[in-house]
Amino acid sequence: MLSMFRALANTWVARVLLGVLAIAFVGWGISGRVTGHISNEVIQAGSHTVTPDSFKRYFQISLQDAEKQAGQQVSNLDAVQHGFDLQLLQGLSADEAFAELTTRMGVRPAPSLIIGELRKQPEFFNPITGVFDQSAYQQKVAQLEMTTTQFESQIRDEIARDQLATGLAAGLKAPRTLGAIVADFELEARTLTYFTLDQHSVDQPALPTDPQLIDFMKQNSTALMRPEMRTLTVVRFSPKALAATMPVDPAALQKAYDFKKDSLSTPEKRSLVEVPVHDAATAATVAKRIGAGEAPEAVAKSVGAQPITYADAIKSAVADPKVADAAFALKEGQTSGVIQSDLSGFAVVKVSSITAGKVPSLDDLRAQLEPQVKLDAAKKKAYDEVQKFDDAHGGGANIVDAAGKAGVAVQTIGPITAQGTDTSNKPVDGLSPKLLKDAFAQQAGGEMDDEDDGGGEYFSMRVDKIAPPALPALADVKGQMIQDYMIQEMLKRLHAKADELTAAIKKGETMEAAAGSVKAQVGTRWTLPARAWRRTRPSVASYCRKSSTPSKARSSTARPRRCRSWWPTWTRSRPPRPASPPAWCSASATSFPSSCSRIWAIWPVRRPRTGSSRPLT
Repeated sequence: MLSMFRALANTWVARVLLGVLAIAFVGWGISGRVTGHISNEVIQAGSHTVTPDSFKRYFQISLQDAEKQAGQQVSNLDAVQHGFDLQLLQGLSADEAFAELTTRMGVRPAPSLIIGELRKQPEFFNPITGVFDQSAYQQKVAQLEMTTTQFESQIRDEIARDQLATGLAAGLKAPRTLGAIVADFELEARTLTYFTLDQHSVDQPALPTDPQLIDFMKQNSTALMRPEMRTLTVVRFSPKALAATMPVDPAALQKAYDFKKDSLSTPEKRSLVEVPVHDAATAATVAKRIGAGEAPEAVAKSVGAQPITYADAIKSAVADPKVADAAFALKEGQTSGVIQSDLSGFAVVKVSSITAGKVPSLDDLRAQLEPQVKLDAAKKKAYDEVQKFDDAHGGGANIVDAAGKAGVAVQTIGPITAQGTDTSNKPVDGLSPKLLKDAFAQQAGGEMDDEDDGGGEYFSMRVDKIAPPALPALADVKGQMIQDYMIQEMLKRLHAKADELTAAIKKGETMEAAAGSVKAQVGTRWTLPARAWRRTRPSVASYCRKSSTPSKARSSTARPRRCRSWWPTWTRSRPPRPASPPAWCSASATSFPSSCSRIWAIWPVRRPRTGSSRPLT
């Protein structure tokens, strides 16, 4: 079989077949693979593309804007982790797609419009001649990392987008039906007639019995339920509490004074001039001339040196320690001899003024040091008390007996809640968060060793009693329960009477007859437009704009003209606010609802216009 194929491959038929296959590969398979276009654009929408360099530029510009708004720097890594690059990619994709859409729709700005936009940029003009400068234009665009072609293409797309959006919006108008519905609602007015029910309109309920109050408490158990409460025995070791009773040890006070007097003293200050030089001979000459009365600055200048001036400087502020030692050993107005400096080689110093330092006395600092001395002594005493308590408690004594052996007072606290309040819901003093947390984590009868409460404070505690959540005793809250019960029963009767009268009026009974049955007076009738019941109303800018097509750039020309045409008529048909409150607001003070004043307060204030023909009725 293999020999037959080899023989066939040497015939002219095989050669023709292989030639046809080679032509086919070149024409379709190989040609398509080799000559196919591989794009590296980040975004491509038809003829509009965004290259990697352009996307990087957009990313940096947008990131800088975001940093300005946030008031802090944002790294590229943080921005990418929060999806900033994807948001930018979506925005640019939408812009490029819309730009391609405008191009395919045939919206192409004239070259004169692009030139006009360029001429609006003052940085493209020569500041001297005032003529458009091509080189300045190219430099400014290059600073944006763009070519002039890319810059002009961007301007072309922006003009086309604005023209298309303006054209689409200008062709829309609010439907007449919508305008009629809104106008009908705004111009609607209603007449109100009312009467009120009070506690005299129904029979007074009888005082409740104890069983009724108990049932009332059960019905409101959620609101009345008291939380778990605990009674505690607490032993405190408090340096702050002991400090006020501690005497002042004179030796401890003197020790504290010696330790702090240097830091609390005012150091000596001197004003001086140092003249640094490089050799001893020049230094000697300088010292002689300054000592003779010449100014140090003039002498330094004559020898080519730069003087160093110190004004009211403390000793540690002088850079060279050797110069500082010599300067602070001189008297006011004296000049030093030659000083061998570690910095410049040699130096000469003249002291112009001296401000003496002040070391406070013990009496000056007594008021400041005594509280700290007392607190230190109290901490030591509290520590000794803790050690004695631990020894006794560890030996088997309960916390009361152990506290007695340590000489510490025992305090009974409670009952208290987990929030640190008593039965009257008032906070209990001296309860730290840690003490409360530990108290409500223990079982009844459980005792704790001394615990660190922070700030040098310690405590030990025992839970004496636990009262589970329960309703309060009727005797403790009976007065409040009677009041709440009577209010609730009165409201029930008023609601029932109101429902009864409403049903009668719906069946045809007059308001006057219904009001007379409960000895009430019918209130004054009045008519108010719907606007008076609203605190805000739509403006021509907001309402008419809502009627137009949403776009990135809305302007007055983009609002529907018909909407703007009927808006003035709509507002002119409103009745103006009266100059003073209507008579019925004051005449019916006892029968008119308290909302009268609120309605008057929100009545729209404006000047009456021509056409205001709707009087207040």
